[in-house]
Amino acid sequence: MSNGESCCCGKSGDQGQKKILFYACSGGANVAEASDSACRQLMSDGMGAMFCLAGLGAGIQSMVDHASDADLNIVIDGCPMDCARKIFEKSGLENVHYARATDMGLEKKPKGTRATEVEINTIIDHVKQFIATV
Repeated sequence: MSNGESCCCGKSGDQGQKKILFYACSGGANVAEASDSACRQLMSDGMGAMFCLAGLGAGIQSMVDHASDADLNIVIDGCPMDCARKIFEKSGLENVHYARATDMGLEKKPKGTRATEVEINTIIDHVKQFIATV
């Protein structure tokens, strides 16, 4: 991507709208799946665009620049390990809001337990309420 290639994993920022990018924990637990699914649904709902957390972690400069140009980056972790948050903090970006699924009342369940619609919707509702305040 450093050779002028573009990434198609998230575009937002139509005229008059804030450019909001979503990043999700995508680990193996139910709360990670719920975080990822919630971000995808928020993107489908037109709330912003999902963007590449792995690209930030890899230090791909064009992705760091894209995140820096956003009005707001919303990072959703599944559990208190805060893997997504730690990746984001290493990038040095400050235009960010952090959320954690387990802080929203969700319980991290044994690996192999799938996320429920209730869990996904809990995260979606939390993020939409936050966006309404900014």
